[in-house]
Amino acid sequence: MSQDDVPESLQTAADSDRPRGILTPSDRDFLLGRKTDYTDHSKKQKRNRIRRRVRNAILDFSILFEYMEERDRETVFDPDNEDRDAYTQGITDMLAFLHLGTMGYHTPFKDMLSEGVGKAEQRLAGSNYRMVNVEFNVDPVGQIDVDEVIEKLDNEEFAELTDEELRAFVRLLTMSDDFSPDAARENIKDRLDEYSSNVEESAQERERKLEELTN
Repeated sequence: MSQDDVPESLQTAADSDRPRGILTPSDRDFLLGRKTDYTDHSKKQKRNRIRRRVRNAILDFSILFEYMEERDRETVFDPDNEDRDAYTQGITDMLAFLHLGTMGYHTPFKDMLSEGVGKAEQRLAGSNYRMVNVEFNVDPVGQIDVDEVIEKLDNEEFAELTDEELRAFVRLLTMSDDFSPDAARENIKDRLDEYSSNVEESAQERERKLEELTN
């Protein structure tokens, strides 16, 4: 696999010149299929080494959480502008990897997520008395009535649209042969200024009415 064959969202992660992280450059080339002259035995050894690194990386996070200085942590999560999308994708895929990997694990992912967020909140507050409720549910999006959704859109009944309908409708829209990301992007950009202006006007009108009512 060449650099050109890698999806755009993975270009930064798959960069051959990127220094080692959990994976060495050789590990990346192996997983990406860039280097294929492995024997069955060397493939097995490579996979074993990668598994060990991932396991030890997970253990390292306990040390990072407890002992890494705040300024160092903040620097890690403050990438250059050109790398922000790649870092966001990396964080998203890290969570996806953990969620997928812990299915069937003896402690449910949602319990670990809840405990982790709780520990972070206590660290932020500097007190064990900081208690938070963390809700995490995976609810599959079911069938939607396309005609009903289009009717709501046509009547500008946007508040009547459910999150489930919006997600499913957008997915169906992008699957349509008539959908063009470039055309949609330009169309939305052309209307964005008008939309922003209307939002600003509505906010100003609200403030004016609120001031009249409170004076």
